[in-house]
Amino acid sequence: MTKIYLTHAQVVLENEVLNDASVLIENGIITAINPQQVNGAEEVNLRGQTLIPGMIDLHCDALEKEVEPRPNVHFPLDFACAQVDKRNAAAGVTTVFHALSFANHELGVRNNTFAAEIARAVHAWQPHALVDNRVHCRYEVTDPTAPPILLDLMQKGDMHLFSVMDHSPGQGQFKDIAAFRDYLARTYKKTDAELDALLVEKAAQSEGAMQRIEVLVEAARGHGIRVASHDDDTPEKVDTVHGLGVSISEFPINLAAAQAAKANGMFTVFGAPNILRGKSQSGSMKALDAVKANVADCLCADYAPAALIVAIFRLPELAGISLADAIRLVTSNPARAAGLDDRGSIAIGKRADLVAVAHINGLVQASSVWTNGRLAYQARFDHG
Repeated sequence: MTKIYLTHAQVVLENEVLNDASVLIENGIITAINPQQVNGAEEVNLRGQTLIPGMIDLHCDALEKEVEPRPNVHFPLDFACAQVDKRNAAAGVTTVFHALSFANHELGVRNNTFAAEIARAVHAWQPHALVDNRVHCRYEVTDPTAPPILLDLMQKGDMHLFSVMDHSPGQGQFKDIAAFRDYLARTYKKTDAELDALLVEKAAQSEGAMQRIEVLVEAARGHGIRVASHDDDTPEKVDTVHGLGVSISEFPINLAAAQAAKANGMFTVFGAPNILRGKSQSGSMKALDAVKANVADCLCADYAPAALIVAIFRLPELAGISLADAIRLVTSNPARAAGLDDRGSIAIGKRADLVAVAHINGLVQASSVWTNGRLAYQARFDHG
């Protein structure tokens, strides 16, 4: 039996913070908090550092950038999976849902066949991984070619979270055609002629989108996969997707949409980089405003895993909430949203996914990270 005894830590429980506390881990499971007596355990003195649950990231597309750091420049998939796995461990993310877009017309790694290959590569790497790597498949609803591929991934157990998105200009993230064209031109280096053809085809392929969504959502739920909607912009859209069986609203565009999601009992997800930058990259609702309005259930890395831990430790001052409230946004709340009952809090019987947090010259950083009781990452700072 492997026993690890973490001592002299500020331990963040789900609803309170314990000072100078200890946690006992046995065979990867938390078995005691502040035990009276411990025998035969390896003691790790955290010297006043803050101990939080391992963070759970429901949406991060950093793996896509690891595979394709520049347009049409591709790294081997095992190499990319290994690098992003280490990056998440260092960021204190112990469960990550890699967001892979199935959107043929955005090309690059968002080509359906390529995205499916990446999904399978995530699973192939997992036996060697430092953290729990999972797959979040994002479906662009104007693409009629992706459903068979997505259904196959569901059937084979290669998908853990499913979301529907519509990046058609005029709604959602792209308020108008100009914003949509600018994004594709910058991201994928498209010419004006290529953009014109893409817009025409995207409009034509919107026909039948609702039927495709219904089939995929029903299939996902049949496989026990939670379903999210992306960039909800009106209460009416929220009501529609909730009626289909969607339980998570990712990046609601405005307060009205976020409030509608909450009213429907859905989990809401906002981006941690938005907290650090103080604004949305697309001009949508600020994540900090969502936290202050009590309409944010979860924060995700979006595209920057390292942003999570810094954002949540700044929230008590920025939003006037407790540290335990802030930590729930990246631990127990996303665990519930994803249906992961075995993790997300420091409690007896939970997986020992834990992060020791050091304060370095005013900046918080993960110093030690355990996944399922195994030390996955450790850094030695001069001060902390």
